[in-house]
Amino acid sequence: MATTVNSAEIRQWIADFVAETLPAATLEQVVTRLDNAIITRIPELRDRDMRRDLAASSRAHAVAVLSGLTQDRFDYPVPEEAHAFARTVARRGYDVRLLLRVYHLGQEAVIDYMTEVLEQRQLPPDIERSVLLRLFDRTTRWVSTSVETLTDTYMAERERGLRAAFTQRAEIVRALLDGSDVDAETASAGLGYRLTQRHVALVLWTDEAAGEAVGLLDRIVARYAAALGNGSLLTVPSGASALWAWIGVDGDLPDPADPAWSVDAPVRVAVGLPAAHTAGFRGSHREAVAARHVAERARPNLPRVLPYSEVEVAYLAGADETAMRALVDRELGALAAADPQSARLRETLHAYLRVRRSPDAAAKLLGVHKNTVRYRIQRIEELLGHSLDQRGARLEIALECVAIYGV
Repeated sequence: MATTVNSAEIRQWIADFVAETLPAATLEQVVTRLDNAIITRIPELRDRDMRRDLAASSRAHAVAVLSGLTQDRFDYPVPEEAHAFARTVARRGYDVRLLLRVYHLGQEAVIDYMTEVLEQRQLPPDIERSVLLRLFDRTTRWVSTSVETLTDTYMAERERGLRAAFTQRAEIVRALLDGSDVDAETASAGLGYRLTQRHVALVLWTDEAAGEAVGLLDRIVARYAAALGNGSLLTVPSGASALWAWIGVDGDLPDPADPAWSVDAPVRVAVGLPAAHTAGFRGSHREAVAARHVAERARPNLPRVLPYSEVEVAYLAGADETAMRALVDRELGALAAADPQSARLRETLHAYLRVRRSPDAAAKLLGVHKNTVRYRIQRIEELLGHSLDQRGARLEIALECVAIYGV
């Protein structure tokens, strides 16, 4: 009789825990904690696209395992997001052991998390022990099923010829980006892309996962290579819905507003500065990654194509979020408010400083009368409490940050 009561109590506790954890906000916190524990032990996953695909896989697994805890079934169907992550591991040229380690570390992280939860709840020892045993049994079955199925997915991806093409390129690209001593001529032959030329790096991705995302991004970057460069192109998939690319260029690139750059939702593009040789290959990519970092933190409605040159100041200033916000508050004061009048004054001041404090030029840029600009500048100085001559450079940095990240 005692065993029946105890079993009922265990089932009820598990059912309550699942109900508390499945809501999106709570589940996201748990997934982030588990992923961080895995990434700490596997630094290769710190890459933005690897982490994004891992999170999607972990989230889908968490829903499946949590749902199964309250049932007597032992089958755990492997979600499509997990297959996508396994394919990403293969495409990036990593050994299958990395995939296996992810799942074993994931099980450890789940057990650690549940042990902490149970200690906080201070359950009776017999219930705590029974819950942990049930969880250990279910997660062991989950890992076993997942590893067996996803190893097949990983190997199938490699067997399609991706190992020969993608892995070799990925290894060479990784060595170049790491700053390893690589012979440019040998690497160029392996990549099918001339490293001694001048190139521009791009990072392309989609706002949300799409079934044919990489194919779509490939087509877009091929169009860029034909329209903007000399036809030379190198691409490396960096995730299920993201792509790294380098385009050979001979002259200057057109303005970002040029129709040649245009892309439609859900595609987004970050662009580095053109530069030559292996140092330029690496540096332009670093800048494109930085521009993407800004794009993903920025206010809504930022252009879908974002050159690093347009957000460099905001990227550098925004490396420390707290310090950046302190700079904005200190330099802009009342101008940092979110109301439309403050936004107009910030826009006027930003234009005025960009055109070297010319009321006429600022008026043309804004489409207003020059006297309107003069009046607004006078009002701005009143709100700031000092002349613009005193802190022009810092003001411009603060305005750049607000233009990108918002108030």
